[in-house]
Amino acid sequence: MRTELLPDAEAAAHWAAAFIAARAREAVRARGRFVFALSGGETPRPMLEALSRQPLPWEHVELFQADERAVPRASEARNLTQIERLLVGPAAIPAQRVHAMPVEEDDLAAAAARYAQTLAAVAGAPPVLDLVHLGLGADGHTASLFAGDAALEVAGAWVAPAGPYRGHRRLTLTVPALDRARCLLWLVCGADKAEMLARLREGDDGIPAGRLARDRAWIVADDAAGRPRPPVAGATP
Repeated sequence: MRTELLPDAEAAAHWAAAFIAARAREAVRARGRFVFALSGGETPRPMLEALSRQPLPWEHVELFQADERAVPRASEARNLTQIERLLVGPAAIPAQRVHAMPVEEDDLAAAAARYAQTLAAVAGAPPVLDLVHLGLGADGHTASLFAGDAALEVAGAWVAPAGPYRGHRRLTLTVPALDRARCLLWLVCGADKAEMLARLREGDDGIPAGRLARDRAWIVADDAAGRPRPPVAGATP
């Protein structure tokens, strides 16, 4: 696991966008296309904006989602809404290259199976994504893999239903799907992520994020998340 620490969230976002763009160009040269998945949340917004300005062969890019909330299309709670507004639209990514998780379906287990079929049709069976962008929650979750949720333990599927968490059921790529990716890119910003980022870097499998493979993983973080914290006064060493 390799780590890049940047002064602030804006610098981290631009580094992440440039990293994804470089991987995209490399994949297109080597294999004729770039297959990647994006997570949601507030942190990647500037990364998506910066990525949309990269001169990339978008017609050779296949965009998937790492996870999604089961809310109506165009809802502000949906990750796809942000991805479409900040990346797909500005970069003019062809609609047929954007593979949205089918979270409108009532049967999320069936929806997960259908998305797995789409993933396999593009990335092979078992699927190999060129890159997956991930975030890190202050509780140690990543994608929609949460401590205590059955999705975290799924071993025989690439996509699984998860939740409910904070009021929404979800779909998520599973640990096996994420572990097969050629590259995992974590973008982690904010002081509230510092403890979990330290645990992730230490390989702590007691948090969901720590369950993922480390040999092909990169972390880009801002100073607030990556700076070592002083010990709490009176705490037992």
